[in-house]
Amino acid sequence: MPPLDQTPTMSPRQPVTRRQMLKTTALGALVGCSGLASAAWFSRHKTFNEPPRIPYPGSDDQLLDEIERATFDFFWNEASSTTGQVRDRALLNGESHRGRDQRRIASIAATGFGLTGLCIAESRGYGKATDIRERVRQTLRFLKQKLPNEHGFFYHFIDIETGARLWNCELSSIDTSLLLCGVLTARQHFDDAEIKDLATAIYERVDWPWMLNGGKTFSMGWKPDGGFLHARWEHYCELMMIYLLAIGSPTHSVSSDTWKAWTRPTVKFQEFEYISGHDPLFTHQYSQAWFDFRHKRDAYANYFTNSVTATKAHKQFCISLSDEFPDYSARLWGITASDSASGYQAWGGPPRIGRLDGSIVSCAAGGSLAFLREDCLEVLRNIRERYPKAWGRYGFVDAFNPLSGWYDSDVLGIDLGITMLMAENARSGFVWSTIMKNKEMRDAMEKAGFQASLP
Repeated sequence: MPPLDQTPTMSPRQPVTRRQMLKTTALGALVGCSGLASAAWFSRHKTFNEPPRIPYPGSDDQLLDEIERATFDFFWNEASSTTGQVRDRALLNGESHRGRDQRRIASIAATGFGLTGLCIAESRGYGKATDIRERVRQTLRFLKQKLPNEHGFFYHFIDIETGARLWNCELSSIDTSLLLCGVLTARQHFDDAEIKDLATAIYERVDWPWMLNGGKTFSMGWKPDGGFLHARWEHYCELMMIYLLAIGSPTHSVSSDTWKAWTRPTVKFQEFEYISGHDPLFTHQYSQAWFDFRHKRDAYANYFTNSVTATKAHKQFCISLSDEFPDYSARLWGITASDSASGYQAWGGPPRIGRLDGSIVSCAAGGSLAFLREDCLEVLRNIRERYPKAWGRYGFVDAFNPLSGWYDSDVLGIDLGITMLMAENARSGFVWSTIMKNKEMRDAMEKAGFQASLP
């Protein structure tokens, strides 16, 4: 596999590092391939008969609860019972315990979502509290004592049991940050001395200035055989968590001036104007799954309302493509980086990114539940009612295409995770309130210049 910073990308900043790597590995070949032959057909298809509706009997809150319970099953079953590391992906119905899925690839980002998911599950009573707490301890022990790191940063993809680096992958600044968000959520949620001590040690070990590599913005990563990647986190995207974690560090902090160093380009689409790069929708979701930007702004924006606008624009963008992809409508929209019938895609819009084909990615709406609750619930309920093959033991399949009849065979930890966290934030604000109890996170936002603002 070529070095990450030489991998072909679909945006100026080489986004979604974990996802672009999948396109050049055997993992991409594991994506379900039914529908490949029809790729050209559905790009020309102009009519669409919506499937019959089988009403979902529960309330909106019951649907969200069902989604969260299913995701907890993924994070529980698809994590090692000894290391706590979470599989990057698994089969929709979780057949790994029967030997059908032998993949050993864990993602530290999925583990970060998983740690937060365990906090949600314990608070909701989805599993036995003592078992969940012990799983969190096991996870943190492995991260602190056994998982290889450099200056506190971890490799992106690892062996789920040994922690060995896989695929010549990078030491990842963003994936380490996603993991740390889970670590710090667990530190605040569990009244447990060992969990608190381990979580604190893992966070305080990270040498943030090292990852700046002499620059004003963070490198996307480092490799032992090539050094720092050329690509940097230098324009608005999911990067906000990296800078806030670094600014707030009590041991290896960076200057608050780094918050001003990355650019904030704007996108205009129809009546919508908002800060965004030429990136998929998930870039508006990830940092805000943990950090509570509601009712506050810095010198540049209220980032919560900015993401509300971005979600509205994305919905309208999909609807605007209905002549080309007639499955898209006000109750069926959403495309963000995901599996496809032809491999992993970093696709979306506006503006149009990638070779769109009419696919639906459930975490586009699922990960935006906290921004546009009713609109996103309409999509998720519609999928649940009209597309039964898009639902399985672990919740919604990663992606499917109503025009061709293609359904992915897999779910992805990060895509399930963003849906679970934002579903809980939409219901209770639990993740926001928990991680913001960390004094370091509050201090970081203050140092970055955040002040209270009207909604």
